[in-house]
Amino acid sequence: MSIAFVLISIIPGKEHEVYNKIYQLEYIVEVHPLLGQYDMIAKIDSEKDIGNLVINDLRTINGVLDTKTLMEIKL
Repeated sequence: MSIAFVLISIIPGKEHEVYNKIYQLEYIVEVHPLLGQYDMIAKIDSEKDIGNLVINDLRTINGVLDTKTLMEIKL
């Protein structure tokens, strides 16, 4: 199982729309709106390739400008 946190920049005014679309994705376990450099953070928990999920699902949502993905590692 892979866990990642995705920081998301959103077009102003599209925050609610993006939040609702991200929250509906089956592998998203948490979504939190933010103030600051990024507008939202989403936690992914999936057996699938995280890169493909981010590129093909998250980045294609209307209103998403940019993402930064942080992968969990085992110590």
